[in-house]
Parts: sequence; structure tokens; C-alpha cells
Amino acid sequence: MGTVIQLKNQINNSYFQLKDSVENRLFLVEEKIKLKLSSDVELVRKMTDYHIHTGGKRLRALLTLGSAKLCNYSKGTRDINLAACVELIHSATLMHDDVIDNGSIRRGKKTLNKIWDNHSSVLVGDYLLSRCFEMMVEDGNLEVLRLLSSTSSKIAQGEVLQLQHKGEVDMLEETYLKIISAKTAELFAASTKVGAILSDMDNKKKEALEFYGRNLGLTFQIADDTLDYNSELKLFGKKIGKDFYEGKVTLPIILLFQKASIEEKEKLKDIFSKDTRDEKDLNYSLSLIKKYNIINACYQKAQHYINLASNSLSVFNDCEEKNILESLTSFSLSRNF
Repeated sequence: MGTVIQLKNQINNSYFQLKDSVENRLFLVEEKIKLKLSSDVELVRKMTDYHIHTGGKRLRALLTLGSAKLCNYSKGTRDINLAACVELIHSATLMHDDVIDNGSIRRGKKTLNKIWDNHSSVLVGDYLLSRCFEMMVEDGNLEVLRLLSSTSSKIAQGEVLQLQHKGEVDMLEETYLKIISAKTAELFAASTKVGAILSDMDNKKKEALEFYGRNLGLTFQIADDTLDYNSELKLFGKKIGKDFYEGKVTLPIILLFQKASIEEKEKLKDIFSKDTRDEKDLNYSLSLIKKYNIINACYQKAQHYINLASNSLSVFNDCEEKNILESLTSFSLSRNF
């Protein structure tokens, strides 16, 4: 057990190193978010205040700030404004996600839709997106506007694609990758590329940071989806089975279905075709995941994207910021060990 805890501490250090390296600017991002979410409408104010106080890793904002620092951005506060913007895009998608999934808990607290209702949550999510577009226009850079508006569109399409394949236990791995590329990796890619755009980097460096962010995002989502079935990690406080109970088919189930016997495949189809799943269904699925060593197989898949992300930064000179971003790839995979 000691080895696992040591690994967890080592991996989490890379996240805190990034956070520490841009701490002063992250504080200004938080202030910008509060300012942009202020409203004369009482319900909007209550819901956005609650959302802000639920916290979060602010990883996408950190990626924008870290990428801008790597590219020696020093022209003002555009990195702060756009880091706040990408964070608000992420927040809006979470609000909409919780409505679609009928979620009740996020970050250990009740979701907005459970405290208020679905209608309010959708509309406040839309309010956040409208604020994002105001910030993009204020920035005045057409390339940034094109990138972030396109990213918002792709995230929405990823949500629809996931909904379209809900409960499809024999989903192709390719389809799963399309879903998480759109839902998660696109915003990671945009967050890192923005840092290069702000600094007027050449196309090679813009593409390198975009590629880094996309593969980091894929790793991040695969790790998150895998954790949902990793009963060995319950001691770190993350409840398993959330995706399972919601009927989401993610990489662990896809890889399990590929390896399962004919009888096991039929049972899995029955489980995911039901409107609701119970603890007995989860325990059966977990027993198969353990039997076929699926958790390890998922992490091996993710390792491929870690290597791609880390190698993409080779176009930058060695420096502290580059080292932090490279080590962050491991945090992305194993942050809950």
C-alpha cells in the first residue's frame, strides 16, 4: 500500500508544480470568473456562486496559463481572460452533463440540477457559454475566436454522439475515441493551443501544443473512465460505478466485451439494455473486469497517448515549464492512485 501512496504523491506533485508556477495568474483567473458570472438576476447569482464554491482542479485554465508561460507570453492579461474563458466553457458543459445524466453529486456536493431543477441548470449553463463568447470577442483575435467557437461546437456534437450510443455495450473502440475526443480532448487541445496563439508562436509550435493538449485530454478521460471500475482505488474516496449506473459504455466495458465469452456477452447486453442497473449487476461486471485484467489493459491504451503528448513538446527548448507539462502527462493518467 505504501508504494501506491508514494506513487500518488509523486504524480500529484506535477499538478501542484504547474499550479504553483502560475499561482498569481490563477488567482486573477478566479477573480475574472467571479466578475463575469455576476448577474442582477438573483437565481443566476445564487447558482453561479454555488458552482464557484464547489471548486475543481481548474486544469484547463492551468494549461492555458502554463502554455502561455512556456511560450514566453508577456504582453498583458489575455492569458488570464482566455484561461477564464476555457474554464467557463468546461463549467457550462458540466451543468448540461448533469442534466443529461440526471447527476446528483459532483465534486462531493449536490449538483445544481438537484438543488434547483433541470430547466434552471440548462439556462445557467447557456448563460456561462454566452459569457464565454463575450470574452472571445473582447479578446479580438480571430484565430482564438475561431478555435474556441469550433471547440464548443465539437463538445456539443460529442455529447450527442455519446447519447446516441448510450447502452450500446458492443460499441466500437473507434466510436468511443470519437466521443471522448470531442467531449474532453478538444477543450484540452484548445486550452494549450491558445497559449501559443497569444504568444505569436509559429505554426509548428501551435500544432505541437494542440497535439499535446489533445493527447493529454484523451489520457485524462481514459483514466477517469477506468477509475469508475477500479475497486482497488476506493480508498482514495472516489465512488465507483457512476458511469455504470448511468448506462454509459466506456473503455473498460468495451474492452471487456471484446474478451468476454458468448454467455458473458449476452449477460452484459442484458445489463446495459435495462433502464436501471443495481449493485448485483455492478458486482458481476466488476468480477469480469478483474477476471480479464481490464484495468491494466485500459492503462496500457492510455500509455500510448501519454507518450504522444510528452514527445510532442520536443520542439520547445528545455525549461522548467516544459518539464512540468511533460510530467503532467503522468498526473493525467494516474491522478487518483
